[in-house]
Amino acid sequence: MKSVTKKELIVDNYHGLEVNDPHRWLEHPESVETKEWTEEQNKTTRDYLNNYPERNKIKEKITSLMNYTKYSLPQREGEYYYFHKNDGLQKQPIFCRTKTIDNLDEIEPVIDPNTISEEGTAAITNTSFSQDGSMLAYAISYNGSDWQEIRIKNLETGEVFPELIKWCKFSNIAWSEDNRGFFYNRYPDQQSASLQEESFFNSVYWHMVGTSQDEDILIHQDQKHKELSFLPQISDDNKYIVLKVYNGTEPKSRIYYRSLESNSGFIPLINDGEDYYSFIGNEGADFYIYTNNNAPKGRVISVNIKHPDKKNWKEIIPEKEDTFSTIKMLNNHFVVSFMKNACDQLKIYDSKGNLHKELSLPEFITITDIKGKKNNSEMFIGYTSYLYPSKIVKYDLDEDQLDLVMETMHDLESNQFETKQVFYPSKDGTKIPMFITHKKGLELNEDNPVLLYGYGGYNISLTPSFSPSQLMWLQAGGVYVVANLRGGGEFGEDWHLAGILEKKQNVFDDFISAAEWLIENKYTNSKKLAIMGGSNGGLLVGACITQRPELFGAALCLVPVTDMLRFHLFTVGRFWTTEFGNAEENPDHFKFMYEYSPLHNVKKGVKYPPTLITTADTDDRVVPLHAKKFTATLQEAQSGDNLVFLRVEKNAGHGLGKPTSKIIEEQTDLYTFLFKQFKMFV
Repeated sequence: MKSVTKKELIVDNYHGLEVNDPHRWLEHPESVETKEWTEEQNKTTRDYLNNYPERNKIKEKITSLMNYTKYSLPQREGEYYYFHKNDGLQKQPIFCRTKTIDNLDEIEPVIDPNTISEEGTAAITNTSFSQDGSMLAYAISYNGSDWQEIRIKNLETGEVFPELIKWCKFSNIAWSEDNRGFFYNRYPDQQSASLQEESFFNSVYWHMVGTSQDEDILIHQDQKHKELSFLPQISDDNKYIVLKVYNGTEPKSRIYYRSLESNSGFIPLINDGEDYYSFIGNEGADFYIYTNNNAPKGRVISVNIKHPDKKNWKEIIPEKEDTFSTIKMLNNHFVVSFMKNACDQLKIYDSKGNLHKELSLPEFITITDIKGKKNNSEMFIGYTSYLYPSKIVKYDLDEDQLDLVMETMHDLESNQFETKQVFYPSKDGTKIPMFITHKKGLELNEDNPVLLYGYGGYNISLTPSFSPSQLMWLQAGGVYVVANLRGGGEFGEDWHLAGILEKKQNVFDDFISAAEWLIENKYTNSKKLAIMGGSNGGLLVGACITQRPELFGAALCLVPVTDMLRFHLFTVGRFWTTEFGNAEENPDHFKFMYEYSPLHNVKKGVKYPPTLITTADTDDRVVPLHAKKFTATLQEAQSGDNLVFLRVEKNAGHGLGKPTSKIIEEQTDLYTFLFKQFKMFV
């Protein structure tokens, strides 16, 4: 859409350089002008997408492919197995239980979030059981917000307690042994908080079941370091409360603890703040901790709280060639999934760190979760791939038996497709892995429609995953590609650090090099190459289309971060300064952030690829102003006939707890945009 949005004369001075911000008025979502502009953008986008004849067929196909039973991983609590189940097209999965995992016909609903909101925008985002399995604390998020409200249910009587626990975000819930209550972390009352202050002063409280939140007892806070957050855990022997202390998304943390019987302050066990530490479990005074200290790909250590100096640390599982992905203490064993070239493998070690068993699982998979009890031989493992949805298996350590217990009956005809992995050189010669999935017998004729996906940040790894809309893309002859860019966690902390702060350009170079490789190897051409990414991946897409606009035939820029000079001023944006930098406070940061900031690198008269930018009106993680300002700037600067659209989802957030109906509508719009650009048919 070629248009000119109202501009104002607003100039900021960053370390001696004046920077214009003419669309700052779009930062105010409640203003009449912003609402009218947003409605106009949405209408134009809707008209464009709805007028495409294939859209109804695309929606019908995605709906059909999404209509299969989905289960979360079961966990044993008391005499029941608990899990989430969606029969197919329910807006939200129902939290269920059964006494036998071998007969899924005898399922009892425990909490149905579909009854909480008619629109299906209330989602269960956290569950925590009392230690005997009789009580449940569960968190509800509305409209995709990161903010959550905690309620409590007696699982024996069905009673839901009257209290409502508010101001929770990224919170942990740790029950006491006697079921009287739990520790949890939350933020201060937000009624008077500004957008800049709402994610500071995280504190730990004790809540007694059956009492008002006003009566909760403050357990820990740090007024001198308002940026710190605290996740409470109870040790395996119920003698200690352990706090994981962290600052936003920074891959560094500390460990504090104190006796549960004590009323004194917490004792710093590991307090240097230089590496990442996570409490796994304990045997008396020996605390088992996962860390990347002196081990970028991870290791497991034992720290005795009576002799906590580093010289006394004991290494239980040393760093391996592959990267630690998930680790649990189950049945007095360490169950570890490792990433080998961005694919998961599962190994089991005894309590002394000796390899006990390597489970035989398929290649090119992601282990989605592992659940079990420390003193029980039964565990559940979920895994998925690009070619099939989640499979859930049960493994018994004592019997060394692996059984499939939950599998969808989805007819994927997956034998028609194949996934392979290649390694391509980035601009500086670094070898980057990339997954390529397509129909078997694909002809490399330089003319296949290709969708290239990336993220590259926050130590997050892009391992194989299944999506019904991706399957539709494959069935229509498309090629789906995922590049494992630097900034992610696929090869440990060194890989992550190679894509943050002043090295962020490496991430964009990796993605651009992926596109060039696909063209050079005759998979496609620039006119049929689309790129897609969300959140930090939306930043990736925005940076790449402003740096190499001629390289791409379409762009899906989803819930993006685009204003690298002001992101830290809104909601949880301050969490990201350790990843991106702070242009306002640091002149060196400003220099490299300004060089790639998508919003500030749009140039008039350039022909940018057809672009669909998305956001949601209640996104309180990456606020909509990023998408709106970037859209307005691109639309004004665009040269030629390529169109730039904005799609604003109503009553939705960053993606958390999105109902099935909204997922179908969103995916339909994204793929309608691509099918229309590339003249594809379902």
